[in-house]
Amino acid sequence: MTVSRLEQSLAYTFNDRTLLQLALTHRSYSALHNERLEFLGDAILNAIMARRLYERFPRLAEGELSRLRASLVRQDSLHQLAVALSLGDFLRLGEGEQKSGGHQRPSILADALEALFGALWLDAGFDAAGEVISRVYENKLNQLTSGQGVKDAKTRLQEHLQGARIALPQYLLASTEGEAHAQQFTVACVIDSLQIRTEGRGGSRRAAEQVAAERALKALDR
Repeated sequence: MTVSRLEQSLAYTFNDRTLLQLALTHRSYSALHNERLEFLGDAILNAIMARRLYERFPRLAEGELSRLRASLVRQDSLHQLAVALSLGDFLRLGEGEQKSGGHQRPSILADALEALFGALWLDAGFDAAGEVISRVYENKLNQLTSGQGVKDAKTRLQEHLQGARIALPQYLLASTEGEAHAQQFTVACVIDSLQIRTEGRGGSRRAAEQVAAERALKALDR
């Protein structure tokens, strides 16, 4: 798949394609890789999200703004956005990482998205990069409410069930795949009294539990 498809998803065409290619290059592929761009991307992402939250929530104190920003820039959020962009299809990985499913690994995808943001900054400048990043984050920003950043999916599910006086869910390890250094976990979230069972997959058991809990919340909404 050509990188032009990724540019279409971003609604941005790079002036310097070598920056884009570098952002998509994992350290397992080449001595020249994306970690320095990741460093830049982390900085611009935090700055852009800080500004968007400052504008969106004019009455929030610094502490809560910081917690909301943390919820947006953490690995889980970056991973979800990277998956939505099909970023794994464009990564350049070494043979070992390819065989172990590196293009699906949350940490690699999250880091590559930050590197992509860093490449945007170098290619277009702060304001243009900020526009692209804001588009990528548009749905998450629109769904964000004051205080949401404090509680993760498992906590929100627990509080919802406690408020309704329903027994808390069980988290059951369904499967573990891959070698020790690149395992993928599948965890089931089971709410027996409501006959709800959802599954989540992630690079750690905790990450998989969070995905399963988020899906259980959606099932409750339905």
